[in-house]
Amino acid sequence: MSFVFGLLAAFLLLVAAGAAFTYTYGWFVGRRYPPTGRFMAVQGCRLHYQDIQPTGQPRGTIVLLHGASSNLVESMFGLGSHLARHYRVIAFDRPGHGWSERTGGLSAAEPARQAAVMAEALRRLDVHNAVVVGHSWSGTVVPHFALDHRDVTGAILILSGITTPWPGGYIGWYRRLVSSWAGWLAMRSLALPVTLALRPWMKRKTYAPQPPTPGIVRKGFIPLAFRPRAYEANMQDFAVMFEAVSRQSPRYGEIRVPTTVIAGECDEIVWSDLHSRSFANAVPGAQLILLPGIGHMPQYADGRTVLAAIEALAEQVAPARAVPGQA
Repeated sequence: MSFVFGLLAAFLLLVAAGAAFTYTYGWFVGRRYPPTGRFMAVQGCRLHYQDIQPTGQPRGTIVLLHGASSNLVESMFGLGSHLARHYRVIAFDRPGHGWSERTGGLSAAEPARQAAVMAEALRRLDVHNAVVVGHSWSGTVVPHFALDHRDVTGAILILSGITTPWPGGYIGWYRRLVSSWAGWLAMRSLALPVTLALRPWMKRKTYAPQPPTPGIVRKGFIPLAFRPRAYEANMQDFAVMFEAVSRQSPRYGEIRVPTTVIAGECDEIVWSDLHSRSFANAVPGAQLILLPGIGHMPQYADGRTVLAAIEALAEQVAPARAVPGQA
């Protein structure tokens, strides 16, 4: 019996140490990587965003949505800083990520719900006809802009995005775990130290076969994803992902805005043959750009191609501009 009590005491001590580390790490990260934009209260969510205007007249509006374990700073670092030279660029911390808040548990993680919150923010910012760009997990969100929020959306671009259900993808046990008290405790104690130990391997796999972008963790504020609430939001996103794309994928044929899909043929995170090809085939008139030899992060491996595709969509949907010298 004393052996059992000893094991229990050791486990409780380990959980307590993990919880202390998790909250200390979160506090430190919050101080080191403060908010960089503005806040807006939308449908019970305090949303963090950047709204960058070019020096001259903008050629259009581009909205950037980040993937899992990321935030708006990484979006601006990878794409936004280049696009903001000529376009109005709005980058969001998706609800629950970065410095944006989320309430409502798994229901708030649903891609349709996240799209609705950010679309309402765009309406308040007087945005129309925007090109909405989503990377990786945001591939589940972007289609809802084209389907349900046409008043703010002129075109969409999905970059290495998750769009399609896959064989064996249902993980009901994981959904139950994430929403349970055991999952709540694990994400605030033991999960973070394990994840941080695996982070070097995860970073290499995310960028493979290319090497990781130098300084991306610091320059992209990536540690923000490992604070307790952001970590939980990330896990909730994965818990709802499969069922969400299973529900929404039959609607892709209804999309009627200009659509571009970009993916690396060597992506080991999101299979381009399944997700990118399937989505492009389902959307009428969609353009598919597959990049040979490139993995999950085309915006860093072949930024010129990605930027050119975004700008082409922006020019396609932009209102006609007056030609100098003409009445």
